[in-house]
Amino acid sequence: MPDQSVFELLRSGEPLVVIEAPAGCGKTYQGAEYAHDIAPTLGNGRMLILTHTNAACDVFEERTRGISRNAVEIRTIDAMICEIAAVYHKVLDLPPDPTVWAYTHNGFSKIAARVAAFLNNNQVVPAALARRYPIIVCDEHQDASPDHHQIIMAIHGQGAKLRIFGDRMQSIYSSKAKEAEQHRARWESLVASAAHDDLDHPHRWTKDAEGCSELGEWVLSARVTLLANEPLDLTSGLPASVKVIVAENTLPARGGYRVGWPQRKPLDDHLNGHDELFLLASSNDLVRSLRSFWNRRIPIWEGHTRDALSTLITDIQSVDSDAVKAGEALTRFMSSIAKGFSASTHGNTLKAEIVSGCAKARKGKPGNIQTLARILLEEPNHVGISKAIGTLDQFIASSAAGFADVKVDLKREFWEAQKLAQYEDASQGYAETTMRRNVMRPKPLAKTLSTVHKAKGLECSNTMIMHCDRGSFGDTIYGRCKLYVALSRAKSSLAIVLPKTNPSPLFKLP
Repeated sequence: MPDQSVFELLRSGEPLVVIEAPAGCGKTYQGAEYAHDIAPTLGNGRMLILTHTNAACDVFEERTRGISRNAVEIRTIDAMICEIAAVYHKVLDLPPDPTVWAYTHNGFSKIAARVAAFLNNNQVVPAALARRYPIIVCDEHQDASPDHHQIIMAIHGQGAKLRIFGDRMQSIYSSKAKEAEQHRARWESLVASAAHDDLDHPHRWTKDAEGCSELGEWVLSARVTLLANEPLDLTSGLPASVKVIVAENTLPARGGYRVGWPQRKPLDDHLNGHDELFLLASSNDLVRSLRSFWNRRIPIWEGHTRDALSTLITDIQSVDSDAVKAGEALTRFMSSIAKGFSASTHGNTLKAEIVSGCAKARKGKPGNIQTLARILLEEPNHVGISKAIGTLDQFIASSAAGFADVKVDLKREFWEAQKLAQYEDASQGYAETTMRRNVMRPKPLAKTLSTVHKAKGLECSNTMIMHCDRGSFGDTIYGRCKLYVALSRAKSSLAIVLPKTNPSPLFKLP
């Protein structure tokens, strides 16, 4: 069987095993099969499978069906850390439910830091965890923070065996050069300290998986090239499933995108030629510009996080019954999720109306903005802001005066913000909404725009990577990892779109 050496190493007596697992090479299969073989033999102990996302938990739940839930436990690493924090919340100076606190205060990293220090100073706790979980499987461990890793190693230090899967080339959460270098060094140090092997069979691209084997081989070869700090050769040897499209962006400032005819035609043809397509870009600004480029007919995949909504919650906490601050918070939120709504178009007028107490009767656009101001004056808090966003939704839907040109790009954030009025406390509402979203596990539509970051962990039959210029994919550890993650999402076909002017240095061009 493919990857037989990995299969055997996982089942060996080694206390620490690290498996380098490139995208699409079967790490979930290996981890799940290992659980089927080993978890039932652990007696009173359990195998603990730790992931970084709830979606990954779902995949492992599906793959480990048939194993007693008393033999295997599957959870995110943050969920496990919050469980420890709940037991010792008084010592850690946390509320009884640390999970809710983490969601409302963007505090998962803070909890991890406190728990890591606590376990280091109280060895009896990791010792108890090691007895409960004699074997721990860590998925996508390259995404572990230093505190995450310290917590895992504290339990390992008390006797738990570790089986770690990760890929140094999928580490895309440290964009600063020094942080990325430190993160790479930590991974290489971990590999050097462990029994180690590599997965190298492109399972995602097999015929059984409805993929293209030639594309899979090319992606794995591209990974080796990028890891060696060499450029990918686009001049020859490309499989038929890889297409290079040259398109000159004439609006590069602030993530804009515009291509003149006839260079636009191959982009439109590629988009229209597939029923399923992931359009990937390096930044949120570029994703939103591409949505306009294609006349807003391609939705944006918002993933499982809500950056604008999180910022709105932070702003709400400082409103303190001040209607002006509420108006400013509303303006910032709408500016970040929609086109055509900004301080200059709406926010300044809204602020003026709030300051004047809506003293003069208004009609048309000023009158509609005044309606929003009255809502905020009546309830200068999260309820008023949420109601105002709901009124905005009505104005946009009816093309009311002054709002016909407002186009919402991030519709889920827009919708979730309107639900905050249902809760007495905005933070509690945000936490419950976030937890509910994690349970529902939304998935991208057949054709979707996404950042590379939000596409990580997903796959699609066809992928088009938009505008591979130097700013998007620079010659850094971070840039190379980000490009590899983008390349490895496609199962059947891949299109690389780049300009002649200032292309990414990660490619060798004709």
